[in-house]
Amino acid sequence: MDKDFLDKIISSDKRAVAKALTKVENEENGSESLLKELYKYTGKAHRIGITGPPGAGKSTLTRGSLGGLCKSVVEACDVLDASGKDFIIIETVGVGQSELDIAQTADTTIVVLVPESGDSVQAMKAGLMEIADIFVLNKSDREGADGVAATLRNIIHLKPPSRYNWIINVLKTTGSQNKGTEELLNEIIKHKDHLDETGFIKIKRKEQLTKKILDLVNNKLEVKFWNDKRRKELSEEIESISERKTDPYTFAENIISNQIV
Repeated sequence: MDKDFLDKIISSDKRAVAKALTKVENEENGSESLLKELYKYTGKAHRIGITGPPGAGKSTLTRGSLGGLCKSVVEACDVLDASGKDFIIIETVGVGQSELDIAQTADTTIVVLVPESGDSVQAMKAGLMEIADIFVLNKSDREGADGVAATLRNIIHLKPPSRYNWIINVLKTTGSQNKGTEELLNEIIKHKDHLDETGFIKIKRKEQLTKKILDLVNNKLEVKFWNDKRRKELSEEIESISERKTDPYTFAENIISNQIV
């Protein structure tokens, strides 16, 4: 590993950081060696996850961020962390599996909604309610904002306390006019301080590391397992499976137990 390149990243040299991000995101040769060297310098930045339905104004609210929760987003965050960033913002492109992933990656998770979310708030799936540390009602200058905020507060009030006794707040913002953004920043800092004071940040970080290691092992096993011979066997058997002469479960059991090698 190029020590000069490593030193520049740690010193927050913009070009070096950008180069490292590209290397990691594209999974270029040497990217894992770089991440190994950078790991000892990580763990200081506070990672903020922002999710919510498309059109909620997440990007306007954050003024730009590391968009979309892709496979390499955790590694990209590690690069930024090692470069000395105090806060890292991770924004998802929408909701779905990515909302759960972001909650397992971020220290503080913000769910952004808009007044038009009114009818859907009542039917909001438990997953979205469970991951939020802070709710933000953006575009709150629109009609119906107060009603949606009140509904959210009522739902939160009925929820059992969080594992670390954090009280979830509902904030109203208008990102395009920069209204409420200072209050949001203060709430993020308040949540960060609460995690530090309760010691729960250490628990969260260990949970994040556990997920990261599980993902790393699963990815490496998948790449190693599906060699050319096994892929050829799958290709040859897929017709029989699609015609229901056999089933995918038996094939999977056989290939894992090395009856097919």
